[in-house]
Amino acid sequence: MSPSEQNQKLVHFLQQELNIPTESIALVQRHPELPYSSFPMLLWRYGLITIGQLEKIFDWLDHGLSHSEPTFRLKI
Repeated sequence: MSPSEQNQKLVHFLQQELNIPTESIALVQRHPELPYSSFPMLLWRYGLITIGQLEKIFDWLDHGLSHSEPTFRLKI
């Protein structure tokens, strides 16, 4: 799956399952130089999602996408 397809699926998940506003997603998408894997962390860092939502995103990435790049988990 291409990075573009992964990004589209992630955005759909954020909007449909977690009800993240389009404006919040657009704010993070203004940083195209950053790797795809930092997208959830930027949402959290900017205060646009909760730690619980971040954990749901990581769970979804672990189980919802089949890609060869390893995902990372936030240890609290």
